[in-house]
Amino acid sequence: MRKAFLLAALFALSLVTSVAAEEIGASSAKFWSVPQVDALPYDAHSRLIRHGRDLITATYSHIGPDMPDPAQRFAGNNLACGNCHLDAGVKKFGLPIFGLAEDFPAYSARIGAQITLQERINSCMTRSMNGRPLPVSSAPMRAIVAYIQFLSSGVRKGEKLSGLGAGTMPELDRAADPARGHDIYQARCIGCHNVDGAGVQNSLPGHGAGYAFPPLWGSDSFNDGAGMARLITAANFIHSNMPDGVDYLHPRLSPEEAWDVAALMVSKPRPHRAGLEKDFPDLLQKPIDAPYGPYADGFSEEQHKYGPYGPIRAKLQEIEKQQGEVRNPNSAR
Repeated sequence: MRKAFLLAALFALSLVTSVAAEEIGASSAKFWSVPQVDALPYDAHSRLIRHGRDLITATYSHIGPDMPDPAQRFAGNNLACGNCHLDAGVKKFGLPIFGLAEDFPAYSARIGAQITLQERINSCMTRSMNGRPLPVSSAPMRAIVAYIQFLSSGVRKGEKLSGLGAGTMPELDRAADPARGHDIYQARCIGCHNVDGAGVQNSLPGHGAGYAFPPLWGSDSFNDGAGMARLITAANFIHSNMPDGVDYLHPRLSPEEAWDVAALMVSKPRPHRAGLEKDFPDLLQKPIDAPYGPYADGFSEEQHKYGPYGPIRAKLQEIEKQQGEVRNPNSAR
């Protein structure tokens, strides 16, 4: 009797194990992981991909403002793309660039039209890198595109991977406060980003070696048209990734601290991008935290910059129901 029971139990267990193995196999077939550049061979296309990764991690050494050949000076600051797109663009909620290639062409609310992947890259070049566009056929552009395409290997058009963006925290019901952010910065950020937000350079100025820790404001930082100059983007990025070494699963700053220290960062001076008033032909599509006008809702630039955002969202929903769109008087579209 006992032997029969044990045999029956073992048979049942084998069925369960078999089903579990099938389920694991099925889920494994659908599982996507970031492709490894280091596993590539050393053919011409693989070298192009590797160069693209190098351009992300050490932009300043390839197309920075200190390049010996002035024709190769496309970036206007000594940042790296990897200062925002962490771990060479593969860190979850560190503004990764994996899985994005098939999303393009894509509609850009900022322009009011479809844009290519190359145009999206050049948006970063002219805003976050405070520089000039890369020619579409140039070696740096081809390398960056090849790298992003490689990081999108196996991702179908329309498929959204987890970990994109910078995360989504609950918003404050008050304005984010730069004064509170100053105290947090002094306690948690100053060791890496310096007393004046100027960062810590890898070597002496003029040698094109970039930063060990990037400047958060000032003349060598991103300009005021960059996504990181907006409070919501900055606060979520800080919460998911800062201080250095933190990830979204183990944040060290509370959401409130992240909002306030982000407010300090966006309150500081940085290079100005001309023509920002022309962005977003439909003002209802303008990000609610864009720190520059015009706006569709009648709220001040200060409230758009620091919040609270609840009243603005309510007003925008009301306007959208009534009008459908609000044309930007400065836009040519």
